[in-house]
Amino acid sequence: MTTSSDSRIKPRSLWQDAARRFARNRLAVVALVVILLIVLVTLLAPVLAPYPYDKQDYKASAQTPSRQHLMGTDLLGRDVFSRVIYGGRISISLAVLVQLAAVSIGMPLGAWAGFKGGKTDQVVMRVVDFMMAIPSLLLALLLLVALGPGYSNVLFALIVVSWPLICRLVRGQVLSLRESEFVVAARASGASDRRIVMKHILPNTISVVIVAATLGLPATIFREAGLSFIGIGIVPPTPSWGQMVGENYMAIQSSWHMSVFPALVLGLAILAFTLVGDGLQDALSPRERR
Repeated sequence: MTTSSDSRIKPRSLWQDAARRFARNRLAVVALVVILLIVLVTLLAPVLAPYPYDKQDYKASAQTPSRQHLMGTDLLGRDVFSRVIYGGRISISLAVLVQLAAVSIGMPLGAWAGFKGGKTDQVVMRVVDFMMAIPSLLLALLLLVALGPGYSNVLFALIVVSWPLICRLVRGQVLSLRESEFVVAARASGASDRRIVMKHILPNTISVVIVAATLGLPATIFREAGLSFIGIGIVPPTPSWGQMVGENYMAIQSSWHMSVFPALVLGLAILAFTLVGDGLQDALSPRERR
């Protein structure tokens, strides 16, 4: 016999259940805390940075870490710690904006291609196949060679190489959902194709998109770092982590701090985002929900 209190217990929703499983993954939780700290520090850069990122002091050129300069200075006498903080703004903001745009383009396009099928699906997927056949970093590099370096051009190039993966993933999910009972019932009730896609199919692809976008963040940070490393990404004196490594790696034997510190922060950010993405993938996995 059940009590009245037992009858009032509501089952956990998908997202509550996923949050509970994610919280049990200690490594992912620690990685999430690291990400939040990095984001908070970059947002508070004007407060936390002891110097402007472009302030030069030739008398303090290439100094090793000290109380005055926690991570030392570069060849132009600029404070490395300040540049690392401001560089995080560029790297992380680019990654977030790229993934938001990739989801905004790839999610509806993949859903429509998978739902309509036929020529629409063939045209969209041939474009996706062509773009994914070219290595993403190479395609971004070619675009920047044509457009020139700079934040907006890097943003555009990285969006171009990022949306096809989201599109392919969503299209695969839609193909498995379009003949589901709830879609057939919606058709029978007279719902339009647009309503079926927007109200019934897309919500069931959100978990896959969240995981893909989260794992896309470290990939985007790495791509931006690679482009800035070879000098066609972010334009100096605006710092980014990859640019700082690229500018100073030749002096690593004599002034190791100029490239090691930004490289360590870059690696830490990529690792943290990857661990959070893996944690979300496990938490939202259908196998885990059984």
